[in-house]
Amino acid sequence: MKKKILSVTMAAAMTMSMLAGCSSSTTETTTTTDNQTATETETQTTTETATSTSTDTTAATEASGDAVTINVYRCTFNLANPDGDQVKKVQDAINEYIADKINVQINLTDIGSGEYTDKANLALANKEVNLLWTASWEGTIGTNDLVPANAVYDITDLLPGTDLYNSMDAGQWEATKYDGKNYFIPVYKDNVEGYDFMFRQDLIDKYGWDISSVSSLADLEPMLADCKSEGLKYPFLTQKTAMFYRWYIDSFDFFTADSSTNFFAVDRATNEVVDTIQTPEYLEFCKLMADWADKGYISEDDYTKVTTDTTTQTQDWGISWWTDIPVNDEADSRYGQDVTMQTATNRYAHSTSALGSCYCVTANSTPEQAQACIDFMGLLYTDSKLADMYTFGIEGEDFTYNADGQVTQTSEKYNHSMWESASATIVTPLDNEPANKAELYEDFNGGAETSCAAGFRFDKSPVEAQYTACANLFEQYGFPLENGGIPADKVESTIEEYQAALDAAGYQDVLAEFQSQYDAWKAQ
Repeated sequence: MKKKILSVTMAAAMTMSMLAGCSSSTTETTTTTDNQTATETETQTTTETATSTSTDTTAATEASGDAVTINVYRCTFNLANPDGDQVKKVQDAINEYIADKINVQINLTDIGSGEYTDKANLALANKEVNLLWTASWEGTIGTNDLVPANAVYDITDLLPGTDLYNSMDAGQWEATKYDGKNYFIPVYKDNVEGYDFMFRQDLIDKYGWDISSVSSLADLEPMLADCKSEGLKYPFLTQKTAMFYRWYIDSFDFFTADSSTNFFAVDRATNEVVDTIQTPEYLEFCKLMADWADKGYISEDDYTKVTTDTTTQTQDWGISWWTDIPVNDEADSRYGQDVTMQTATNRYAHSTSALGSCYCVTANSTPEQAQACIDFMGLLYTDSKLADMYTFGIEGEDFTYNADGQVTQTSEKYNHSMWESASATIVTPLDNEPANKAELYEDFNGGAETSCAAGFRFDKSPVEAQYTACANLFEQYGFPLENGGIPADKVESTIEEYQAALDAAGYQDVLAEFQSQYDAWKAQ
């Protein structure tokens, strides 16, 4: 399999000059479910139902008085197909609750994650949405796509003194600015970035591993040998993810927040933009991954993308990675087994960490609609009952409160998570979460380091064609290099081919533009 991948890589190098002229945009997006195609018709019907009921509500609201109606689009991650009827019930319950609190009514549209970017983008084009959920890592409608496209409303002057602005510290608003302006409303969650090593607890117990001694990838070697002797299919599970820009976050600020362009970064030691492909760290990492693959610690299933998002729910793996959050015990329920984390990197507040989940007011909104969006979000971020309804649905149907006042989710019709809904300080903790969750999140965010590049935003428009052409080369070179898909004795030569392909695609032009913009930003 490695020889096959290497052959493809070499062939790709022969056509690199063609790629530079005919590339298409590539961004990192969430993984869709395997049954996406099979359920496409059903999801379309559900969305149309929600849109239809929203139209009815709009007409009723306009006829009833002076409340401003806003159309809200959000993504559903916990359900493959949102239930249009239940979404309508939640919408109506929210409108009844807020009617005497703010001069706003909402039309709520839920869309499954597999179709969200396409359908939300269409709604944007048709000017059918006022308040849109998005994220820095989303494709097509991500934060870095919306600002250059002038698709978002400048809310800078609308925020000061509002309940929304006061619901989180000023640093959150500063970190999410573009060119000194506020366009996004961050969900207050784990708004800093750092990574952990993740171990199955039963293997820790069986082999007596001292995970506190693990401070680098290389320290995992003896444990991976145990996993292989255990007969595990995936001693080290990469989760088919290119991890260089995560494992090496202590050395670099990868301010593009995209693994496919992790060849641009700010070196934290020098505060200068660098070509990471040419750094000792990149060679070290790729050689280690290749060596582990040769030893059978990494399966070809990862670098051929055969592993799925549910592989972590099996006992086929031993060690993997985890994005550090305030309550890491949440992983136990997510993976259906006891797992334990060991810190791998520091945590950083940087330009995209606070935009991992956020909302924006769309540019097509009227001033009245924009103000209504701010009012609604202000109530959503400060009123626990509203936040719970918006996140969990109808009490007694979609969720219940236990004796301790915490939430038990019971529905297969409406089901959201705090991280893509509202502030961690106001959404009631689930029954399997600490009661002091709000404090844990505040301490977690407050204990992070602020990156040297925090606040910098790269405008790729002067070199967009070259940038896109370079990003398109990542799957052919970067991904297999970072997932053990290249034999150890071919790593250095493949990195050379990778750099040559990048240069032919216009990499040096983009690097120079990065350096120029970053230097200008530092001089401000």
